[in-house]
Parts: sequence; structure tokens; C-alpha cells
Amino acid sequence: MVKMSSIRTLLSITATLDLEVEQMDVKTTFLHGNLEEEIYMKQPDGFLVEGEEYYVCRLRKSLCGLKQAPRQWYKKFESFICEQGYKKTTSDHCVFVKSFSNGDFIILLLYVDDMLIVGKDVSKINRLRSNWASHLL
Repeated sequence: MVKMSSIRTLLSITATLDLEVEQMDVKTTFLHGNLEEEIYMKQPDGFLVEGEEYYVCRLRKSLCGLKQAPRQWYKKFESFICEQGYKKTTSDHCVFVKSFSNGDFIILLLYVDDMLIVGKDVSKINRLRSNWASHLL
């Protein structure tokens, strides 16, 4: 979970350096994680077949309400963002930073299904957002 001091620090850096800040909310976040274990559930209402009422469904993806859902979401997000060249900070594993060759940088702060994305160049922020949408959602 992101530390409150990380949010304050990021907003302070943003104000001091006059950076751009974008907020992003990922809808249906916990439906995007992949499960690592076998989980079964009873058939949902409306999908019961006569004579097969006692069959169960094996989940292939996470569902809201599963205790594994937040962790699986974070693992999928972390994998994607690190593949994009972002580094996780050692002080807070929900803060990721990417430096560019021209001295520019982007800082991304993840808080459950909300993100703050901070940087000088809005086009780089928008590129990250579109990459995110096309690869994970």
C-alpha cells in the first residue's frame, strides 16, 4: 500500500518543479489479474443447467471479492510497468520512476486502482496511458 508520505512528496515535487500531473482510475481493476492457484466457485444464478446444479466453475481470471485479487492486480501492473523501463523505488513499492536520455522523467504512483502520473512532457504521459490501455485492459 502506498505511503501517505509518498503522495505528499510527489505532490511537493510536482509543485516545486511545475510538472504536469495526470490522475487515472482503472475501472474493473481486480478483474485483470491472473490467478496462480486453482479456485472454484458454484455456478452463478441464471447459468444453472438442469441436472448439473452441483457442477462448479473453475476461475481463470480474478474476481472482485477474492482475497487474491489485489495482489494479482499489483503483480500484473508491476510486470507491465517494469517492462516499460520503470524502476520500483526501494522506499515505496507503489512508486515507479523512469528516466529518459534528455533528462526528462516520469514518476508513477499507484494507489489500489488509482494512479498519479507526473512528468514534464504530457505526450510521454499520454503514451504511457495508451500503452497501458492497449496491453492490460
